[in-house]
Amino acid sequence: MEFHLVTLFPEMFASPFASGIMARAVRSGLVKIETHNLREFGLGNYRQVDDEPYGGGSGMVMRPEPIAAAIEAVTDKHPGLWRVLLTPQGELLRQPVVADLAGRAPGLLLIAGRYEGVDERVRDMVDQELSIGDYVLSGGEIPAMVVIEAVTRLLPGVLGNSASLEEESFGSGLLEYPQYTRPEVFRGAAVPPILLSGDHEKIRRWRREQALERTARRRPDLLKNGRG
Repeated sequence: MEFHLVTLFPEMFASPFASGIMARAVRSGLVKIETHNLREFGLGNYRQVDDEPYGGGSGMVMRPEPIAAAIEAVTDKHPGLWRVLLTPQGELLRQPVVADLAGRAPGLLLIAGRYEGVDERVRDMVDQELSIGDYVLSGGEIPAMVVIEAVTRLLPGVLGNSASLEEESFGSGLLEYPQYTRPEVFRGAAVPPILLSGDHEKIRRWRREQALERTARRRPDLLKNGRG
């Protein structure tokens, strides 16, 4: 699967994908990540990409022309990409959304905004708008990284054990059940006896109960939304 990123800071994407699962996915050819510097599509001698907002206000707004030119240049060379604008006003990124994105072959074109946002007319140039949460960041680069890793984990062949996807938090719509490993007793805290019983059906039921209880206590909104 291909990930193409339109950004003013392409250098930000070198380190996050240089190790771990992402690096293996890139090396194996399961994933391709390519950045496209928005500044190259800027206007005039100074490659301008932003301007003052009409109507006044603080900060600068990203102009539509450079973004439109970048989108067209990338999609002309890589047709079929699903175009995603990272913005606080977008749909909240949840696991079902990630699963949908993972099926968007041949890949995603992720547009990272900056400054006070993008010209409203940019929204007509994309297929989807996404937000990773209700807080403020300096730009869409980090949200784009989140999208890339979340989607990559769902691609066939990326994880050694595909069953682990179903057991992870949000995979079933619930938070994950408590996990334990050696030692059996650590600083007076023991592993629950049921996990040592060898009775896989009882363990499965216990884990389900624990996941429900933890979700109800920590993230009741997941249950209210009909998940789990």
